[in-house]
Amino acid sequence: MDTTILPVLEVRDLDLGYNDYTVMRNLSFSVNKGDIFIVMGVNGCGKSTLLKSLIGLKVPDKGKVLYYGKSFWDEDEIGQQNIMRRFGVLYQGGALWSSLTVGENVALPLQLYTKLSAQQIQELVALKLALVGLEGYGDFFPSELAGDA
Repeated sequence: MDTTILPVLEVRDLDLGYNDYTVMRNLSFSVNKGDIFIVMGVNGCGKSTLLKSLIGLKVPDKGKVLYYGKSFWDEDEIGQQNIMRRFGVLYQGGALWSSLTVGENVALPLQLYTKLSAQQIQELVALKLALVGLEGYGDFFPSELAGDA
């Protein structure tokens, strides 16, 4: 399948809620490769509920969540796992293992989910850290980073 012309993420006519309480109705949007997409709003408007549905933690009441044209909620468990390997979630607090260095935290999913060599992983870790302005901080622990101490 040629994924270059499909949106990375597409939400179609999504309804989300809890029991009889509807949080959002008829939500539709697309996120294309290279887009920066922000979810923001006041407390209680449904940001977390939407994110839970996007990452596979909450089944929508109605609608579709598509990744490269594949409906996440229509896939079997293996199909869902394959889709989930293509995205990541970083929570606001407690996002890193405190007992691992920053570099080890970045390397962990690569070690678990790829067949890359140790050298390839080390190179990717260095690249990813450089891309977010943390070049040279791979051997630091999360508590040693500015703003977290």
